[in-house]
Amino acid sequence: MKVHTSGHNQGGAVIITVALVLLFLLGFMGIALDFGRLFIVKTELQTAMDSCALSAAQELDGASDALTRATSAGKTAADLNKINFQGGATGIAQTDIVFSDSLIGTYSHTFTPVANARYAKCLHTKPGIAPWILNALGAFSGSATYGASHSVAAVAVATRAPSQSNCLIPVGICQKSTAPGWGFTRGEWVEGVTNDNDDVESGQFHWVDFTGSGGGAREIKDLLTSSGQCGLPGMDTNVGKAGKTNGAVAAWNTRFGIYQGSLNAATAIPDQTGYAWYADSAAAVNPGRYDDPGSNGFAAKRNSFAPYEGDNKNPDTKNLKTQGNFNATDYTKGANRRVVTTAVVDCPSITLKGFGCMLMLHPLEKNASGKKSKMWLEFIGDATLAGSPCATAGLAGGTNGPRVPTLVQ
Repeated sequence: MKVHTSGHNQGGAVIITVALVLLFLLGFMGIALDFGRLFIVKTELQTAMDSCALSAAQELDGASDALTRATSAGKTAADLNKINFQGGATGIAQTDIVFSDSLIGTYSHTFTPVANARYAKCLHTKPGIAPWILNALGAFSGSATYGASHSVAAVAVATRAPSQSNCLIPVGICQKSTAPGWGFTRGEWVEGVTNDNDDVESGQFHWVDFTGSGGGAREIKDLLTSSGQCGLPGMDTNVGKAGKTNGAVAAWNTRFGIYQGSLNAATAIPDQTGYAWYADSAAAVNPGRYDDPGSNGFAAKRNSFAPYEGDNKNPDTKNLKTQGNFNATDYTKGANRRVVTTAVVDCPSITLKGFGCMLMLHPLEKNASGKKSKMWLEFIGDATLAGSPCATAGLAGGTNGPRVPTLVQ
């Protein structure tokens, strides 16, 4: 008897085989794509935590409001980074930013005493990341395990350390002498030169075009709204040439929460206070605002998020007005933007002699005739000394440079 095989039965076997192969391939695709996605999200989250820790550590200057500023700066920096293929927010909370006095110590969001906080840690877990391909595999196989959501976590710890390179705002302080402190006393107000053609005298300051290559006002503007000029030559070298004030005024004022034109808080973070101290003449200066423990001192104004008090606050300002809007500024989102590291230079050669820690006292104003207000900085001290409230961006690893935030974990 002749036996016939059924082609239909063979066709069914092929379909089953192909389905199993496709399921197998789907599993590999799911592993490659979904776990690759988790890796990318974790990398993005790690970048955000690194930025958070570095920004938070920069604020740890021992002041009573250091943790408040560090939390604000850290969260702001983290929020500027996106995750999930740059499509979503990190979701970091303020309590995800904690502090300690040592790398392996106990961390707390409300660490005490505040003056001892030296390390900032940012840690965050992003839950609920649903798979793409493995979710379909779960539906195909009937197992919910494949479609389960996953989490990624990232942590970063930073502190402030001496630098081998740093970033300075485009201001040069003309030394008075070669003595420690360059002839300045703590709390002394240093007058700035506002007119491009004025001679710069000992004990004054002026804009510096650090590259000396014609970057001019645009370059100075960019440096004021960012971290400053990095990678400068070493000590006793020429670091640039005198710069112009045109175009730099608006950038300077952003540090007081005053914005003009395209400048805004997203691209130019303010300080936590816009409060201003002004003097129309050298005889009228009232020094010591940074160290003043009273209600009119810098710490008190920053603790209360005191805003810029408005134009024409002083009859001596001759109807001077700032250019830009300050009424809607949210100072609680600010950072340490008015305690700045500047170059101390020999004038007029612009030869670098050191690094000064200074307090920016007031925004720049002008009246209808174009007259500009006086420029004042308050001398706090040598930025390279331990305990200086100043910190810059830059590369850590030096022995006596200004402090810079650096990742340690």
